[in-house]
Amino acid sequence: MPPVDLSSMRAPRPHRADAARNYDALLAAARDVLTEYGADVPMDEIARRADVSIATLYRNFPTREQLLETIYVSEVEAVRHFAEEAAQLGPWEGVTSWLGRFVDYVATKRAVATGIDRQGATWGACAQALYESGGPLLERAQQAGLMRADVDIDDVIRLVTAFTTVNFASADQRDRMLTVALDGLAATRR
Repeated sequence: MPPVDLSSMRAPRPHRADAARNYDALLAAARDVLTEYGADVPMDEIARRADVSIATLYRNFPTREQLLETIYVSEVEAVRHFAEEAAQLGPWEGVTSWLGRFVDYVATKRAVATGIDRQGATWGACAQALYESGGPLLERAQQAGLMRADVDIDDVIRLVTAFTTVNFASADQRDRMLTVALDGLAATRR
């Protein structure tokens, strides 16, 4: 089965250089604002932070949902791309670094998730893309005898996602506790 194609699920990036810069600025500003304030932030705040007009925002993203889906898809694509980099590492380092990147992605996901239809095609395709990118890393670590064989990618994603729901004192504490949890997935004591 070919990998899921997410490209049609985001607003198209303009070809003209100035329009592409505005598009990129809007996505960056929206990521920051949504993570800071949640999915209900006024659209004009996103335009203001991107230093573009509200008309430019709506020209690129006619609806809030389209903006949220584009951000969500671009974040999933970044996690998917990171899996390619993680595959160049050793089996244990590959899967655990990818899971660390996945935890970072969840912060943005939480900010946009309330504005996306969880029963829609975008949500399902993005979940499939994440499983497709992390699954081979997990299987490689299992085949190397480094990770427990009785877990699958769904188990592991649910485990690390739980760490994003806890209010840690700092990102360092979260990362330290995530390392402890991942050590619990080791096939033997590390």
